[in-house]
Amino acid sequence: MAKELEAKRKISISAFFPCYNDAGSIALVVQDAYETIKKITDDFEIIVIDDASRDESVKVLKKLKRQMPNLKLVLHKNNKGYGGALKSGFENATKELIFYTDGDGQYDVKEIKRLVEKLTNKVDIVQGFKIKRSDPWYRTLIGKLYHYTSKILFDLKVKDVDCDFRLIRKRAIDTIWLEYNSGVICVELVKKLQMKGFKFAQVGVNHLPRLSGHSQFFNYQRIFKTLFELGQLWWKIVVFKQNGIKISK
Repeated sequence: MAKELEAKRKISISAFFPCYNDAGSIALVVQDAYETIKKITDDFEIIVIDDASRDESVKVLKKLKRQMPNLKLVLHKNNKGYGGALKSGFENATKELIFYTDGDGQYDVKEIKRLVEKLTNKVDIVQGFKIKRSDPWYRTLIGKLYHYTSKILFDLKVKDVDCDFRLIRKRAIDTIWLEYNSGVICVELVKKLQMKGFKFAQVGVNHLPRLSGHSQFFNYQRIFKTLFELGQLWWKIVVFKQNGIKISK
């Protein structure tokens, strides 16, 4: 029992969740995170980044905050995109470790325990990968094409760059500058951390059917924009060798 209590005091975790029109799932995600993380450590915070939702998400979150006063809400007045929501999450996280996943419930936040178990003194990022994607066939196909294209273009070492289920040391995040406000930020994040020499571990996680709402990515306009920005990122990082490292003033 003493060893268990000592282990709980050794780490601190910021868990944040980007939310956009996730009124049907975000409360369960937050509650599951709270119940799970408090068994791992006594030193943690939970943050939700609402990216100007047009449904009842903010209403749900404000009600949840009355029940959970230590819940931190960051409410965007204007939609900043998925990458913009992630950047707000990283900026508002204050603990040693940062965990994030989406607010739509397609990942089981209780599986954060799998990430923590993989963390060692030699590991800086624990990256999840989908054991099996629980999506329609066309989304699975597009997801695989996106992953393999990104993997080849950027020489990525992870199994699933599109799996937004990550545990990252804050000191690693604090060394890089993230530019993109779209989903391209995931490739940008992994590549820049990889370029800095931070060490990754990987673990399989379950991917679940969406609890409510629908994906914001799968329309022609967003797919075209994502591919354009992916090419732009490749040009900056691979051709011009821009590393996105923060420079201290």
